[in-house]
Amino acid sequence: MKVIEVQGSFGLENLAVAERPEPEPGPGEVKIRMKASSLNFRDFLMVQGLYNPRQPLPIIPCSDGVGEVVEIGEGVSRVRMGDRVAGCFFQGWPSGEPTVEKAVTTLGSPLDGMLAEYRVLNEEGVVHVPEHLSDEQAATLPCAALTAWSALVTYGGRKAGDTILVQGTGGVSMFGLQIGKMIGARVVVISSSNEKLDRAARMGADHGINYKETPKWGKAVREWADGLGVDHVIEVGGAGTLQESLQAVRIGGEISMIGVLSGGAKELNILPILMKNVRVQGIFVGHREGFEAMNRAMALHKLAPVVDRVFPFQEVKQAFQVMERGEHFGKICLAF
Repeated sequence: MKVIEVQGSFGLENLAVAERPEPEPGPGEVKIRMKASSLNFRDFLMVQGLYNPRQPLPIIPCSDGVGEVVEIGEGVSRVRMGDRVAGCFFQGWPSGEPTVEKAVTTLGSPLDGMLAEYRVLNEEGVVHVPEHLSDEQAATLPCAALTAWSALVTYGGRKAGDTILVQGTGGVSMFGLQIGKMIGARVVVISSSNEKLDRAARMGADHGINYKETPKWGKAVREWADGLGVDHVIEVGGAGTLQESLQAVRIGGEISMIGVLSGGAKELNILPILMKNVRVQGIFVGHREGFEAMNRAMALHKLAPVVDRVFPFQEVKQAFQVMERGEHFGKICLAF
């Protein structure tokens, strides 16, 4: 079967199509014919050697993928032949709190990812996806959608009338907007592009701020939120944006730490965390139980993920280059 591998050493230039033996499911396992995958910034960092430089190579990248169950092993009861399923990012985290043991069961590093014509996964590491979604739309759910859901619902407990700030217009942020509106919250979006802010407004964003035109956007967000600050910040920027997020959040509010698009280290004044009684919660995607709860909500509300563009499976380099340039709005997908 054909797979995409990072071969020899890290770097987009070392992504290549390769041949591997077609896998067969053992007891408790399912064989999936892959239909679509989606890209995450973590995948880009991994391919570049910036996520886990000690990752043994070759490795199949990309943690997100959806396909059809074409063979089941002995004892499988959670899925049937012909079911359409997605792989869970954490293959070993069905519910509860994360542990060291659960944390090392992630697809796309250290485990092989989903860019293969066939994948064999344990039945405990797959979920059914909503019927109303295309394969490409469903492939956006395992990381970006679940991360936003974990931040706002599983840990955040957000409710109607709350105020939420999302940073940028990438996958997690757009799911933050969509899930926020689904639960009845008011959502403000920041972006460097007025065109993207207009698109976010058409998706239901209540307000938009161009952070290049308004560098002190934290104050502008606070003023929009009745002068008090927002209840919740989806923080995907990292160290470079956290100071402004602390200005934007209300006393007693919450910041979900998700991404490091602006870097992972910087001198930071942490006094506002103390003085404003702010909760800073790290979000590392989420567990299968949360994934299934999110899918039920999406099916009920017919939520449709935002897919920016779809590349053929073999054009993964070009897809990553679009991500690197920040040209996308929502998610970038690959079709098999």
